[in-house]
Amino acid sequence: MMKKEVLILCGGWDGHEPKLIAERFKAFLESEGFGVSVAGSLEVLTDKDRLMGLDLFIPIWTMGADLPRETFEPLLEAVGSGVGLAGCHGGMCDAFRTAVAYQFMTGANWVSHPGSDGVPYRINIRSRSHPLTEGIEDFDVVSEQYYLQVDPAIEVLATTRFPTVKWYHSTNGEVDVPQIWTKHWGHGRVYYNALGHHNDVFDIPEAWELMKRGLLWAAEGKRIAVEKGLSAEEFKSDRGMY
Repeated sequence: MMKKEVLILCGGWDGHEPKLIAERFKAFLESEGFGVSVAGSLEVLTDKDRLMGLDLFIPIWTMGADLPRETFEPLLEAVGSGVGLAGCHGGMCDAFRTAVAYQFMTGANWVSHPGSDGVPYRINIRSRSHPLTEGIEDFDVVSEQYYLQVDPAIEVLATTRFPTVKWYHSTNGEVDVPQIWTKHWGHGRVYYNALGHHNDVFDIPEAWELMKRGLLWAAEGKRIAVEKGLSAEEFKSDRGMY
């Protein structure tokens, strides 16, 4: 059998330790039998043939450049055809702040992290019977707590409660914000985990287990799409979408 292929896009803001997180993900996926390559340039987003041949694409690229809208269309189609999309923290959901179609695909965009790094908060598991969360209990972290604006179509696996740090948002009272979820984009599986401000947050066993399960889950969608003869053609339209 041919190895499943994974491409990690690694770069952007260095404060999120993209190289360390890419190395961690790469080592894990290779131990699971995947072929993993790492790209350090945004040019890979325009290489449709390469993207279509993947089983999983992992963006680790916080605060990327403002790119032309058509730059993301090969990735939209690749994921729509069955290629998995998975990532964490700002590397995925704060990657391209002006790319609304990319945000639509990922399921959210970052808007704030009140208190920045070093905030103690809890990750609350919301779907205990889901294979991605089964056997995992609520757990505490000290990191950046992400406030995200999210797609109502996501399947929420875990949340965190705001406010932890008092700020202008505090007068609205307590609110639970999704932190880990899945969704679909066409035939592709999408997984996001808001943890990962620094690589060492994945030294927490629960955090790393959730991330590992999500990477494997997202990659499995391509096999299913191929076996069923599915493609992105059914989703194409000449109507304005974004």
